[in-house]
Amino acid sequence: MKKSKIKQRIGIFCLAITTGCANIPETNNQNIDMKNPMLSDWTGPYQGVSAFDEMNVEIIKPAIRKGIKLHLAEIDKITENPEAANFENTIIPLEEAGNDLERVFVYYGIFSSNISTPEFRKVQKELAPEISDYQSAINQNEKLFLRIKKMYDKSQQNPLPDAEQRTLNLIYEEFAMQGANLNKADKERYAQINKELSALYTQFSSNILADEENYVTYLDEDQLGGLPDSFKKSAAKAALDRGNEGKYAITNTRSSMDPFLTYSTERKLREQVWRKYYSRGDNNDEFDNKEIISKILKLRDKRVALLGYENYAEWRLQNRMAKTPENAMDLMLKVWPAALARVKEEVQDMQRLAEQEGDNIKIEPWDYRFYAEKVRKQRYDLDGEEIKQYLELTNLTQALFFAAEELFNYEFKAVEENTVPVFHKDVKVWEVRDKSSQKVIGLWYLDPYARQGKRSGAWATTYRGYNKLTGEKPVLASNNSNFIAPAPEEPVLVSWDDATTFFHEFGHALHFLSANVEYPTLNGGVRDYTEFQSQLLERWLSTDKIIDKFLRHHETNEVIPQSLVEKIRKASTFNQGFATTEFLASAIMDMKYHTTDPEKIDIENFERETLKELNMPEEIVMRHRTPHFSHIFSGEGYAAGYYGYLWADVLTADAAEAFANAPQGYYDKELAHKLVKYLFAPRNAMDPAEAYKKFRGREAKIDALMRDRGFPVDSIK
Repeated sequence: MKKSKIKQRIGIFCLAITTGCANIPETNNQNIDMKNPMLSDWTGPYQGVSAFDEMNVEIIKPAIRKGIKLHLAEIDKITENPEAANFENTIIPLEEAGNDLERVFVYYGIFSSNISTPEFRKVQKELAPEISDYQSAINQNEKLFLRIKKMYDKSQQNPLPDAEQRTLNLIYEEFAMQGANLNKADKERYAQINKELSALYTQFSSNILADEENYVTYLDEDQLGGLPDSFKKSAAKAALDRGNEGKYAITNTRSSMDPFLTYSTERKLREQVWRKYYSRGDNNDEFDNKEIISKILKLRDKRVALLGYENYAEWRLQNRMAKTPENAMDLMLKVWPAALARVKEEVQDMQRLAEQEGDNIKIEPWDYRFYAEKVRKQRYDLDGEEIKQYLELTNLTQALFFAAEELFNYEFKAVEENTVPVFHKDVKVWEVRDKSSQKVIGLWYLDPYARQGKRSGAWATTYRGYNKLTGEKPVLASNNSNFIAPAPEEPVLVSWDDATTFFHEFGHALHFLSANVEYPTLNGGVRDYTEFQSQLLERWLSTDKIIDKFLRHHETNEVIPQSLVEKIRKASTFNQGFATTEFLASAIMDMKYHTTDPEKIDIENFERETLKELNMPEEIVMRHRTPHFSHIFSGEGYAAGYYGYLWADVLTADAAEAFANAPQGYYDKELAHKLVKYLFAPRNAMDPAEAYKKFRGREAKIDALMRDRGFPVDSIK
């Protein structure tokens, strides 16, 4: 529902819902507030677009405070209606409410994720409890819930039409999960816990960003051994941007750390960069997150105990595809042994190669990427840097558009500069149309480069989603990456992994753009399902049509040689031990944290001791170590849900086999039609398990995942 979308806009990814709005300060001047461009209706082309050229930190607080009051007034109007509750006088106005505030949270999300500053972080910290109060005023509004509950109870005997019934079910479920059925005292305690959590989430995120900004490794010319020229040029620019001309900056982000560890011949520097990156939030200083994590776990546990749940994971998974923590853990532990066995083989191969080259070392975590790349070159004659010459960002962007045209019948056209406002000069915008009807589907924004104040990683979001109730306006979708900005006149060349991620996040954007739902609530998602669509789109990167058209040398425009393509395909399961284990370690730890009594968790030692019990290889570390595991501690979107990537990958591997075996392969029109109809367009208007069965004709099988990763199927227990 609207408030769920608002939580995503804030960037908290949590359910920080508390009671009362007594602490929301009055705005000073109502007339000024209403003229605040962050509150204003969007104007311009495409039935209105975000006014990114008018946003600034100084007006965010009055905009949010006024937006909150406007939304709460809309809720009061619903609850004061003397007529008996029905879909038209309760659910529809509830779905339509909050548009002013939703617009403000678009800007808030941009400040939080794309252009954060110390000034904004102060505002964010101040607003967190106020936003929590506001969310509570809706979620624990007794009059509102009573109307919803009466409708829900009645509908169990006399169901509404499908779209209305599912909308009502999801809304009721959301309220019930947030404590709407609690007594007054427990509601107040529930609310107070969420207010405390909202502040902790904000502090956790701020600490990570501070460590990413503050810990930079500067290199001299003689310390660049093994690094590709393109990386050196980007590192020089990063240093120059930070006032260190003549140096080379290795920033404390994955996009900088990963290639450095892969190619640098300076082992001591590899260790130094590795330790800085994996110690984010764990430096026993003012930005340390360990105590914050302990508080978060305890508060989450106390909150769900009020609702009668044994642990946080049990509460969280009740409306996910997995349903229970046991089901999620069962899937992970089926894959874990095969992943460990593969890691053992990979380490043996690397150790053998190191000895052959006269390196008297034992493989350590900061060596894994470096020697894995050497093994890959030796075994498959495959050079990651050679591949990058054919993965130029502009060509890859066109490849995304080609896939969208083939599967969705979309066409993308660059929007003329200065026609649509953007929040940074790097952001580019494309218009999306249905190729046959020429109907405008929406706009696609791309913010490609890493910079100070931008959170690391890659993600997709919407500035405006689609639903039939509120006007069927064009979707405003966005992809955000952290490619290293090139030196002047240089191309942006990316790794195969980064190209895959680019396709992945575009899959999310297509999921937004293709939505065809009646009500805003149905445009939501189920966490262990929504990664499936984006993971599936990754598969089109390695299809023949995209390879032939878009994987071209950035200098000669020659198509990537077929011999190199064959090497890539043969090496597709290479290093899956590392990739699967580093992910699964994080996912299992997430579930352990949320199924263990937090009073018995010593944050200093729990990660190490638990991984030791799981026989975690000492040569690998969790993909996201606990002190910087933003997915689960900067909010609640992925908390007790990081396993969802693996759950979705079971669906992905199974669906990919369907395409591989189709008459026209990945470009089979009949299967593509079913893909859009059942897996993309419905969003959450259809139960995910039912939707997948309609697409595939049966449930997904784990066998496909094991084959996909090169693991023995008979290893499943």
